[in-house]
Amino acid sequence: MKPQDMKDLKELIEFLKHYHVAEFDLDRGDMKIRLKFNQPESSSAGLSDLAARLVAAAPAVAAHAAPAAPSAPAPAAEPDEILHTVKSPIVGTYYGSPSPGASPFVSPGDRVEKGQVICIVEAMKLMNEIESDAAGEIVKCLVSNGQPIEFGQPLFTIREG
Repeated sequence: MKPQDMKDLKELIEFLKHYHVAEFDLDRGDMKIRLKFNQPESSSAGLSDLAARLVAAAPAVAAHAAPAAPSAPAPAAEPDEILHTVKSPIVGTYYGSPSPGASPFVSPGDRVEKGQVICIVEAMKLMNEIESDAAGEIVKCLVSNGQPIEFGQPLFTIREG
């Protein structure tokens, strides 16, 4: 491995440890990497225990959270309306615009077409354009710029049509 590859691998390992990822596989041509971390005893709690801890921590986090910057009001969703959710296809860092200071790809109220780029997710120093998988109106962006995101994490809600 090249020195830069070793540096990148060390950064990846620190990232995975920081977010408590148990297993990670990478297969790029002739290079295959499989990382498996031992989890501490306390992390073997069940999902219901984890959910209870998250619910208990939510009020404390909300009390200390900074107020959100004012933005354009999102179109209100009907109570019985079913909205389409665009989810992240990869783990990485969310960016809502092509570069710092640039206009966002989309905002609540914007109309999008299937296949239109709606954000970027940076993963391992690669900028991945994420496309809308449905046509319709953006109702809400569910993440903030620079936020680390997980695979399958909801990014946007879209009112199809």
